[in-house]
This record gives sequence, C-alpha cells and structure tokens, in this order.
Amino acid sequence: MTTGVRRRMGVEERRQQLIGVALELFSQRSPDDVSIDEIATAAGISRPLVYHYFPGKLSLYEAALKRAADDLSDRFVEAREGPLGTRLLRVMRRYFDFVDDHGPGFAALMRGGPAVGSSATNALIDSVRQAAYDQILSHLRVEKPPARLELVIRSWISLAESTALIWLDGRRIPRGELEVQLVHDFAALAAVSAAHDEEMAALLRHMLRDEPHDGPFTDLAARLIALAS
Repeated sequence: MTTGVRRRMGVEERRQQLIGVALELFSQRSPDDVSIDEIATAAGISRPLVYHYFPGKLSLYEAALKRAADDLSDRFVEAREGPLGTRLLRVMRRYFDFVDDHGPGFAALMRGGPAVGSSATNALIDSVRQAAYDQILSHLRVEKPPARLELVIRSWISLAESTALIWLDGRRIPRGELEVQLVHDFAALAAVSAAHDEEMAALLRHMLRDEPHDGPFTDLAARLIALAS
C-alpha cells in the first residue's frame, strides 16, 4: 500500500498559488471582506505561512490585482481584420466576461478597496486604461492621435468602466444590449467630434467605409434615422 506524499512547493510556485487563491476569493467578495485566515485556509496552509510570502493583505491584493490587470489588458487585444465595429463588439464581450467573472473585485477596485490610492494600484489601473487606448489606436491605424481623437478614446474607456459598474449593481439591463450600446457610444462620440473637426471627420469616414449593412455602426445609423423620421 502506498501513501500519498504532499509535494513541497517552491517559493515562486507557492506565491503564484496564493495569488490565484486570493484572486478567486476577491472575485467572489470585496477584498475588504476577505481575511488572511480565509486565504490561508483556501490555500491549505497556515496564516503565518501566508505572511512568509507576503508582508500583508495589501501586498497580496496588489499581486492579485497585477494578474487581473494583465488578464483585463489582454481582453483588448484583437486582430486588425474585418470591420471596426465588429472588432469593438468582440472586445466588449471579452471585457464583460471579465467583469462578470470578477464582479466584486472589479467594483471594489473602481469604487474603493483596500489598495486603492496606493501608487502600485493606481499604476496598474492606468496600465489597463493605457493598454485599451493603445489597442484602439492600433485598430484605427493612427500613430500620432490628434487631441480630439485622444479625448474620444479616453472618454469611451471611462464610459465602459462606468457602464460596467452600473451593470454590476443589479444587472438590470441585459449584458448583450450594453455591449452593443458601448460600441454605438464609441461611434457617437467620434461623430460628435467629427462635427467639430475636419480631421476627425476624415477619420470617421474611414471608420465607416468598410462597415457591413448588418454591423453595429450601420445599426446605430439606422436607429438614429428612424428616430428623426
């Protein structure tokens, strides 16, 4: 008869395990409500051993947040193929997949959690926003964005964050409708800017040039025309 022997984890392997356990717990409840004791129990180790790898919950929270931030940034990566509206819709679906899976942690981060206000946390949040910004510029094939385009993109990223937070508070609007609405919002912000600036107008015409009849941008135009008729 053989007996099972628990394999001893290396330092980095144990750290990664604790980060994964913490991220899972933070995904279910606000990080403020998760104790080190719970993290230790879920990882199958003692409380003092958690402190051996992390000085405290704040450092563990920041490490978990770093993994989540990398994951969220990856959601904005999309091949530059096909109509822009369709690409943005795929991005929004992946974005809301993340929000759906990590709701309490996402809300705590954006509304105020144990690490909010720290330089490390702010840098991680900004890195996600910058990754999203860079990806949108890449899809528009713009290397040096004019001021109005930067305003449009960064405003839209903030709108996506706010929309996700409102949706988490009761989920009163179907998620799929919000994903489409956010794509429409991007086109609407660009259109308003184009009405004031010829450079943005040229960019908008380029955006719409390859849009199919059943694409989200074309759908928005049809809805607006119906409202005006």
